[in-house]
Amino acid sequence: MTQAPTPTADTVRRLVRSLLKESTGRNTGEDGGPDVHPVGEGHEHTWWVGTQQVLRLAPDRDASARRRRELRLRDLVRPHVPVTVPVSVAHGDWAPGLAYTLDTVVPGGTADEHDVSAVGEADLAGLLGGLRAVPVRQAEALGVPRTAPRSLDALRRMAVQAAERLAAADEFDATRLHLTPPGAAQLAAQHGTAVLTHHGLTGEHVVVSADGRVRGVLDWTEAALGDPAEDIAGLAVAVGSPAAVRAATLAGYGPRPCLRGLWLARCDTVLRLAGDLEGRAPGSLPLLRSRLRRAWEPILLERVTEFKDDDDEPPR
Repeated sequence: MTQAPTPTADTVRRLVRSLLKESTGRNTGEDGGPDVHPVGEGHEHTWWVGTQQVLRLAPDRDASARRRRELRLRDLVRPHVPVTVPVSVAHGDWAPGLAYTLDTVVPGGTADEHDVSAVGEADLAGLLGGLRAVPVRQAEALGVPRTAPRSLDALRRMAVQAAERLAAADEFDATRLHLTPPGAAQLAAQHGTAVLTHHGLTGEHVVVSADGRVRGVLDWTEAALGDPAEDIAGLAVAVGSPAAVRAATLAGYGPRPCLRGLWLARCDTVLRLAGDLEGRAPGSLPLLRSRLRRAWEPILLERVTEFKDDDDEPPR
C-alpha cells in the first residue's frame, strides 16, 4: 500500500490557492490566499483556513470513504436536528484517492471549554430526538454501517481491573464502580432500538457558545446505526452525566438507555485513563481526568430506578 503523504503548510496553501482560483477565476500568486495553520497538536490533517473555514484532509482511503459519505449524511441529518451541522463549500481529492472537505466554521467554543446551560440541554435533547427521527433505511442507503451493541458486562469486567490499578495510583476510588453482573445484564441493549448515532460526541465535537447554548455538532465520519446509549455515553463524557441524562430524558428515552449510556461512559473513562497512565494509550492526562470526573458525576436516576421485565421504551 502506498504511503500517504504528510500534509504540510505548502501542501495546504497550494490546495487553497487552487480552490480560490476555481471560485474567483483569479490567480492569487505564491503569497496569496488566507493564512493556514493546523488546528492543534496531533491534528496534522485538520487545518484552519483563515478564520472562517476549516480544511479536513483524509489520511487514508478508509477515512476518504467516510469523509465522502459524511457529505451526504450531513444533508440527511440537517433537517431533523436543531443545531448546526457543518456545511462544505468545497470537496475533492488532495492526493490521489485521498479526500478533503473545506467546511464553514461553526462559531463557538467546545464543550471542554464551556458548560452547557438548561437551554443547551434542550438543544441536546433536540439532537438526540432528531437522530432518532432520521429514517434508518435512508441512512443505510448512504452506506452508514450497522454496529452491534457493546457488552456492558464485558466492559464492566475490564473496567473493574482498570479501576483497581487507578486506585493503586491514587487516581480513583475503585469502590465507586459498583455495577454488578445482574445490573449490567439489566442494562443490556434492547432489541429493535437501533437508530442513527453520531458515535463520536466528544467535547471537541460539541460546539457550545459562551451562554451555554449548543450551536453545532462536528465530524460525522463515525456515524453508525446502532445503540442510542452510545450517544448518551458520549454526552456524559462531553457535558457531564446529569446534563446528558436530562437531555436524553427530554428526548423521550427511558431509564434503561439513560443508565446504560451512563455506565458505558463510566467504564470507558476508567479504561482510557488507566491506559494513558500505563502508556498504552498516550493522551492528555488533565483532559482524561476531566472526562472521568464528568462521567462519574452522580445522578438521581440511578438511585430511584428499579427495572421490571416488562419495562417499555417510548415509541419511536
